[in-house]
Amino acid sequence: MDKKSVFAESFALDNAAKDIVEIRRRIKYESELDKSFRDKIAKSAHGEKLYGCIQCGTCSAACPVSHYMDYTPRKIIQMVREGFKEEVLTSSTVWLCASCYACTVECPKGIKITDVMYALKRESILGNYYPKKSPASILANNFFNQVLNNGRNSEGPLLVKMYLKTNPFMLFKNMALGFKLWIRGRISLKTERIKDKKALKKLLQSVEDKSIYKAEVNSPALKEASAV
Repeated sequence: MDKKSVFAESFALDNAAKDIVEIRRRIKYESELDKSFRDKIAKSAHGEKLYGCIQCGTCSAACPVSHYMDYTPRKIIQMVREGFKEEVLTSSTVWLCASCYACTVECPKGIKITDVMYALKRESILGNYYPKKSPASILANNFFNQVLNNGRNSEGPLLVKMYLKTNPFMLFKNMALGFKLWIRGRISLKTERIKDKKALKKLLQSVEDKSIYKAEVNSPALKEASAV
């Protein structure tokens, strides 16, 4: 055996060892799992049926983009139930969801999987887990901020911000298409706003206060104190 063959074999063994180490690092002790995570997602997504998932894989088969995901919808549901919070919220799956509702329609247990994906998106943003340079997460974040501050979504400014934060060269590449849409009145660079933004903020604040109140009332600590 020549030196090159020995080197190649040694290199292959080193890479195999690294793969084994990586696989071992993905194993978690049960004490490391966040068991409250599944309850939070189930409540926010109105998906108490989440616990009844039979892991049949129908959602993954119905999903048109599952082959691009790092975890299929079936795996995501199981990981949520087991408490793999960090792995779920940092995955690409929630950001690749096309919101076509095919999984929800086909699910034999009636689980609102698309609503679960939306709940996971919100948790990912609130917990600062979301991929900072991903077009999908940037688009979603800017969309939420526009609706929150202006009461409406402005497609033109939304796309411009997304391209500037991800790939500015794509802005120039799609400029001709954008111009055609603009002259036909299909898109505008104007930021649209509702008239009574104070009323909107008051409404959103009341919803937030109600959610906080529900969370406090349903907290384990309060229930334990009441029982005593």
